[in-house]
Amino acid sequence: QVHLVESGGRLVQAGGSLRLSCAASGLTFRNYAMGWFRQAPGRERAFVAAISWIAWNTNYAESVKGRFTISRDNAKNTVYLQMNSLKPEDTAVYYCAATRAGLTSASGVYTNWGQGTQVTVSS
Repeated sequence: QVHLVESGGRLVQAGGSLRLSCAASGLTFRNYAMGWFRQAPGRERAFVAAISWIAWNTNYAESVKGRFTISRDNAKNTVYLQMNSLKPEDTAVYYCAATRAGLTSASGVYTNWGQGTQVTVSS
């Protein structure tokens, strides 16, 4: 059974930084592209970033380009999201997800999801 477990979310002031982690188990991690999504109160889940399984290609939402960096450690079955220059509008529950479909921002093709971690950015 596949498990994705996010961690690292907390309350932080605007301008601060956080690193989220997502530990994966029950899958051959190196065969999956990984993505981060977020859902703010009253809004739909939105794409944040994705990373391919071998080629280290990445993709970012326009709203986070230049501030967030996605990376992965296949030896540790873990994907990370480094978030810098955080803004109040980054406040959301952040989810990691896995897909065999390759680098994509489409949430519908991600087959496995974590439970999420809360990030709150105060102004």
